[in-house]
Amino acid sequence: MSEPTTQASPHVEINAQYLKDLSFESPRAPMSLVATGQEKPSIDLSINIAAERVQEHSFEVSLHITAKAMQGSDPVFLADVTFAGLFTIQDLPEDQRDIMLFVFCPTMLFPFARRVVADVTRDGGFPPLMLNPIDFMTLYKQRGATQSAPAGEVIN
Repeated sequence: MSEPTTQASPHVEINAQYLKDLSFESPRAPMSLVATGQEKPSIDLSINIAAERVQEHSFEVSLHITAKAMQGSDPVFLADVTFAGLFTIQDLPEDQRDIMLFVFCPTMLFPFARRVVADVTRDGGFPPLMLNPIDFMTLYKQRGATQSAPAGEVIN
């Protein structure tokens, strides 16, 4: 008789989370802060997810959020935030690891990145920019339907 094989159970751990990069520009200040009677600026928002292997079971996952506010053709502010986390992921099949890296990990990081964006826009003299929650699973599925790679890049 053969002995049953024991399969290690999956292990995921958040080791650290941190602000990796932050930039805020207000090119028209102080005039953009004293303008009255103007309509709200339009906000162009982009979010990118990247994952990079750091060690055998450690991965850095980062959310890069760019928010650009425009008043007509004039820039009001530009907030550029990269918030990252260091995750240990063991004993997951590759397809599940990708979902962990591009769905679960960004979901854990997003509230903290959202707070940084709100704080930096408020500290820049504007009302805090409150980002709506993001369904990272839907983004992952949409990206997978249009490309062969997930939303971001894993370096093995």
